[in-house]
This record gives sequence, structure tokens and C-alpha cells, in this order.
Amino acid sequence: MRSHLESLPALPTRDQDSHKGSYGTVLLIGGSRGMAGSIALSGIAALRTGCGLAFLACPESSQGIIASFEPSYLTIGLPEDEDGRISYEANSRIREQMNSAHAIAIGPGLGSSRDTELLLLDLYATTEQPLVIDADGLNALSRLPDGLPKPNGPRILTPHPGEMGRLTKTDAKTVQQNREEIAAEFAEKQQCIVVLKGHQTVVTDGQTVFVNMTGNSGLATGGTGDVLTGVITSLIAQGLSPFDATRVGVYLHGSAAEIIAEKIGEDGLIASDLPLAVAEAIHRYRLH
Repeated sequence: MRSHLESLPALPTRDQDSHKGSYGTVLLIGGSRGMAGSIALSGIAALRTGCGLAFLACPESSQGIIASFEPSYLTIGLPEDEDGRISYEANSRIREQMNSAHAIAIGPGLGSSRDTELLLLDLYATTEQPLVIDADGLNALSRLPDGLPKPNGPRILTPHPGEMGRLTKTDAKTVQQNREEIAAEFAEKQQCIVVLKGHQTVVTDGQTVFVNMTGNSGLATGGTGDVLTGVITSLIAQGLSPFDATRVGVYLHGSAAEIIAEKIGEDGLIASDLPLAVAEAIHRYRLH
């Protein structure tokens, strides 16, 4: 019998006598030619959620574009293939940077290739830190013929219904008909946390289920999932447990959409509106 949670935990306190090292370091891996904005959205969201440092590891040819979106994060140029996607040769550079990271994410704008699949598989199986997987990272996992490898640390998967269908070898319609059960069964079997996105996003570790009630139709636009990845990774880096960070993250993400709708409505919301609204959602969350 799975339990359902409704309450949410408090956010970590912030000491006035603190510095950027006090609030955690995130490492976000992704971006590729034509999809530089995805990882940039994740990085901006991570910072607006309160982490001390955000490093964005991306293909070298996209580094300048990604850096131009926001001067507050740091970028790391990586070896790439002829199509501008991270190559497996980047593994050692990523490993080096991981040593200082408290939480890691991979997937936004990553692109699909054999090298990115091998890189994702290696990180999934061996990384000790919490690892958030989204977008092309999820698609790479869904193509593994023998299923997911046993993880060496906490894993948070953030699929939309189509990605969940590919992971479970079904389809989006089947997933939508039984969202909680399918997400919980997969999480329990794969020893991970699942964030099944959509109306009333489901967060589960296989034993406990949280159904989020914030958000609106404005989130049905490209890039909002990249923002959620940054929010969750940032909260983990700041000290929340992976399960608590995912629950609070989806709540704040949905609350941010509601804050934007109060001002401009739902129709015109775009993903780049969300990070600053997340900061306002955090402010309101702390007041209550």
C-alpha cells in the first residue's frame, strides 16, 4: 500500500553570515547546436532557486551562445562531434568538474547520438551524487535494450507522458490512464524518483506519492521542463533530500506559472518568464 503525501517541507534556512559556497554547486550537462537555450534555461532557473554556483557543461562551439544568455553562471566547453553534440571524449572533463558538484543534471538540449547515450549510461551507473535526468537523457535511457542500469546514487527522472511511455515500453495514452500507478511501479523497480509531468504532476519514489496541485496551461510550452530541471537540481544542492527537492520543485514551478498568469494570463507565458517568477514563488513560500 503506497502512502500519499500532501504537506511540503520547509526550505533550507539562509544565514546572513554566508557565502556562495554555503548554498551548493550544481553541474548541468547539455546543450547542442540549435538547442543552446535549453541548458541556459536550466542554469538561470538553478540560480533563481538559490544555489550558490551553477556550472553549465556544453559543447565548445555552443559555449559562447550559452554564456551570452546569463553572466551569472559559468560555462565549461566540452569536446563535441561534427553535429555539435557533446562527445564521449568529454567524460574525463565532466568527471573532473563533478568533484565539486553537490547535484548534477543531464539532458536539456543534449541531442541524440551514440556518444551522448554512452555518456549518459556511464554517469547513470557510476555517479554518486544525485543525478537529475530530463529530455534527451530520458530518451537515451528508453533505448537501452536491457533496461536501466543499477544506479550508484539517487536518480531523479522527469518524463512527460510521451517519455514515460517510451521508458515503460507503452505509450502516452496508456500512461495518462493510470499515471500514479505506472510512475510508482517504475520508480520502485528502477530504484529512482519519477516526476511524471503534466496536469497534477506525480512525484514518487515507488513507496510514497505526491500529486502537485499548482500550475496552469501556460506551462504547456517549450522549455518549461528545462526550467524545472534547474529548480530541482538547485534545491538538492542546497540540502533538501532528492524526494523533498522534487516535491518542492514541482510546487514552486507550478506556483511560478500562477504568478505569471496573475500578471499576463496563461496564453503568453514562455519558459524564460519562469525563473524570476520561481524566485517570487520561493519568497511567498517562505512567508507561509
